Amino acid sequence: MEFAFYFSAGIAVVSTLRVITNSNPVHALLYLIISLLAVAMCFFSLGAPFAGALEIIVYAGAIMVLFVFVVMMLNLGPAIVEQERKWLSPGIWTGPALLSAALLAELLYVLFGLSDSGAPLGLTDVDAKAVGISLFGPYLLVVELASLLLLAALVAAFHLGRHEAKEP
Repeated sequence: MEFAFYFSAGIAVVSTLRVITNSNPVHALLYLIISLLAVAMCFFSLGAPFAGALEIIVYAGAIMVLFVFVVMMLNLGPAIVEQERKWLSPGIWTGPALLSAALLAELLYVLFGLSDSGAPLGLTDVDAKAVGISLFGPYLLVVELASLLLLAALVAAFHLGRHEAKEP
């Protein structure tokens, strides 16, 4: 199981570095999705499938849709659309596709692999009740602050992307 954890952690580091160094926001979002999936694989390999599923549903699903919506809402014009068409060659998808394939292989290894004793991996599960007690107990303030931060970012992106603000 250590191999699965370190492998997915390595993929998370590589894809996060690509998020930081990529100049195109759409490509950076693709690598961010891969990074979030790799973090979910870290949770799966540590025996916390519920936390991994929450990572995929909440972050790689809902929040990434929000980010893509904000990028589309900014609508940078027809010149950017033409430039994006040139950038979306099949070679651009090679990096995210290879990292995703490696994560898929690791997921199959973690889910269907057996430990040395012959028992299925992930015997210590984190269930929904424990996560709910944590989120609505000692970490309630942190969860609410994170939601307010996301709301402020969405409002700021909306005001930056308005057409009235772009015109003199």
